[in-house]
Amino acid sequence: MSRKKESGCGCGSIPISVIIAALGGGYWWFIHLGNFNISKFLPNNQQITAPTLPKAPIVNDTVTTPQPLAPIVANSTPTSTPQAKPSPEATQKALSSPQTPWDKKVIRGIYLSRYQITNNADEQTIRQRVRNYRAQGINTIIHGVWGNGCTMYNSEVTQQILGYKSCPNQFQDQWLDWLIDEAHKQGMQVHAYFEKGIKIDKNSPIFDLAISKKWIVPGVDRTYAGIDHYVLDVEIAEVGNLFKRTLTEFVQKYPNIDAVQWDDYLGYHAELPGQVDRTAHLTNFVRQMITDMKKANPKVSFDICHHNPYWAKRYFAADWKNWGVDRVFIQAYNNANFNQELDYAENYAGVAILDKQLNHLKQLIDNTKIKSVLVFPLEGKPEQTATAIKNITK
Repeated sequence: MSRKKESGCGCGSIPISVIIAALGGGYWWFIHLGNFNISKFLPNNQQITAPTLPKAPIVNDTVTTPQPLAPIVANSTPTSTPQAKPSPEATQKALSSPQTPWDKKVIRGIYLSRYQITNNADEQTIRQRVRNYRAQGINTIIHGVWGNGCTMYNSEVTQQILGYKSCPNQFQDQWLDWLIDEAHKQGMQVHAYFEKGIKIDKNSPIFDLAISKKWIVPGVDRTYAGIDHYVLDVEIAEVGNLFKRTLTEFVQKYPNIDAVQWDDYLGYHAELPGQVDRTAHLTNFVRQMITDMKKANPKVSFDICHHNPYWAKRYFAADWKNWGVDRVFIQAYNNANFNQELDYAENYAGVAILDKQLNHLKQLIDNTKIKSVLVFPLEGKPEQTATAIKNITK
């Protein structure tokens, strides 16, 4: 009787020692070579996919995730700046679209003067405005918190020194907390703008006090046509302490602020009477102010938006290259020498332009050496300015 053909591998006839050796060798090969791709043997609906980490945050023109804002000023002390954590929704949308040249700018900022968000605005209004700026491709709001001799928040320092706690304004006490919180949720940053710096005009609530105490440098500062400014003399200890204590108080009161920024109003106009060279005094004052701020909150970046280094030192006693600031943005508000200003801006953190100069925005976007672009709505209509930016950059 013939035997039925058996199926299988015939493993029963192989010595058990050979089987053990084969299994051991296979195990060693699987562990040590580590290149075995099991997923190719699985059905398509069971493929194993390893997670892929993006090399850097990717943003599109509606969702803005700021890149690291590292100090880039030569001869300055690097300072780590906290990076706002975007919401999961913002991150997911950002990863879904490719970056445009505009998106690649480190800071795409808009200035908001002291009264443009704060005045009589409730929490919902403030948060909605932040979301609107994000939708226009803005990733940084630079909002006024000081100007014309008073704060836009309740300050114990100004109460003690000046006799009142804030500028005359109908703001709600938590306005800046809401602004910072919503911006960080949207992957944006907030920079506190010390508007007007050390200058005041006759409408300042401290004008009469400053005159009576002789806090004013002799003469009138007519740097900009249409308004007379009076410069507070920071060489006077009482004045210098006002600014240093106010800044220190601010970064402690709002520890999550990403940066503070001062502009060209941190300077003395060369045409003031007496031709006094106040460069060294201003340098010492600013360096001490930065030191005090860093001790109070080392995470906050100290930035300036000023004239190019030659003009700043020559005409405003502002030798900012020796101030030890974290970032410098070059003001290019004069169209007559716009391209020359860009030569400076390429070597620093970025450039600032006015809303009436948006015809230059395409040029700035295409210039990869311009790292950041800040826009100042001189006409006082920041939402319209943001819409115009969106139309140009989309």
